[in-house]
Amino acid sequence: MSKPRRRKQKKQVKPELKLRQFAATELSDQLATQPSAVDLPRFMVDTVAGAYAPADADLMIEGFGAAAARPVTLRANTLKATAEDIAAALDAAGIAHNPVAWYPDAFILPEAQVSDLWDLDIYRDGKIYLQSLSSMMPPLVLGAQAGEDILDMCAAPGGKTTQIAALTQGQAHLTACEMSIPRAEKLEANLGRQGAKNVPVMRIDARELDEFFRFDRILLDAPCTGTGTVISDNEKSLRGLTEQLLNKCARSQRALLDRALGALKPGGTLVYSTCSILPQENEDALQEALDKHMDCELIPLDGTPSESEARRAQEAGKEPRIESNALTEAIAAGHVSSVANGMPGTLTIPPSRDFEGFYIALIRKRS
Repeated sequence: MSKPRRRKQKKQVKPELKLRQFAATELSDQLATQPSAVDLPRFMVDTVAGAYAPADADLMIEGFGAAAARPVTLRANTLKATAEDIAAALDAAGIAHNPVAWYPDAFILPEAQVSDLWDLDIYRDGKIYLQSLSSMMPPLVLGAQAGEDILDMCAAPGGKTTQIAALTQGQAHLTACEMSIPRAEKLEANLGRQGAKNVPVMRIDARELDEFFRFDRILLDAPCTGTGTVISDNEKSLRGLTEQLLNKCARSQRALLDRALGALKPGGTLVYSTCSILPQENEDALQEALDKHMDCELIPLDGTPSESEARRAQEAGKEPRIESNALTEAIAAGHVSSVANGMPGTLTIPPSRDFEGFYIALIRKRS
């Protein structure tokens, strides 16, 4: 006699989870009606609503509209000129400029267009590099030093590579990696124009980097959906932005993170960054990598100690040491804003008039 078949129990959803899901859906509906969100893909609005506190999600959506008024920004290429040289050249050209409190080599041009710079010697001679303020942050967090082995893992077009070269005055053993031949050629051209010498460019897929290589510091500014750079009413910035692209980027980012952490020397540090504000590309990807690489830990960028430092200080009965850099100091001083994300200690910079949306995290491999 056959046994009576059990009725499959329907999985119960916890009331608090239902409430959160309802709140996220309601918030998403509200955000979608904002003028800045009209042209945004709905999956993007839904993701922002589910990932951030209501006030922060609202701030982000507003930021996409404010981005249209974002001013031109650049940094002095200190391999060829000082910030004072650049300020003098801008003054001579009648171009108004403001300093950046947290980065003395950077400038904001509140009234200029990019085309206003094209005929200037400082532009033609590679004495400046046009770069968003947000994208200047990861190399500052990396903290590369002269004599160290440094890898820029996804380097083209070369803004961060040349910035690292300038920050170390060309004295680090810097390697750049780029799998796309046209982009690698552009990278090499920018390195030459900026005077960044002896920077080999490996034309390979960084996910297949040979296990022979080991680095003191790695910058992984991963290819992403670019959701942090979206500008409302700008069709070009929204082109190709789909869930399929998000899924493709998320897979690639996980593979890149896995290889990057494997290529770190003991005691080495990795900066992981994207110009995306979606958690699938940021804290979700990073958490998976840290779960796999148990010899690596997050170094918080929010003024709190790492787990190992907190333990060491507790055992020694001392105050924990807090690591700082130009970005953490800028946030503490109120020059840069961040919003809470799903991984405390990592930074999500919301899009705004002055900043592209960006994600930045610092990881160290234990010695």
